Amino acid sequence: MTSMRPTRAQRRYLVSGLKQPGGKLPLFDRLGQLIDAKTIRACINRGWAEPWFDNPIKPDWLVCKLTDRGKKAISANDH
Repeated sequence: MTSMRPTRAQRRYLVSGLKQPGGKLPLFDRLGQLIDAKTIRACINRGWAEPWFDNPIKPDWLVCKLTDRGKKAISANDH
């Protein structure tokens, strides 16, 4: 399996879940802009994030949480 490292955008997204209850990842960035769905989907596809629950009010929003694999990807990037 090829070792993939998160891009800057993916890393910012993943790191934001480290201090949240249950590893909840944000829907919006620090400027209030919706996180790009491509970033979220790439993290899901690599196993770094996983869908947490469906949002019935906004079904197009991807509510996710950080996985153990995501934590490892972040820490591997620190070295």
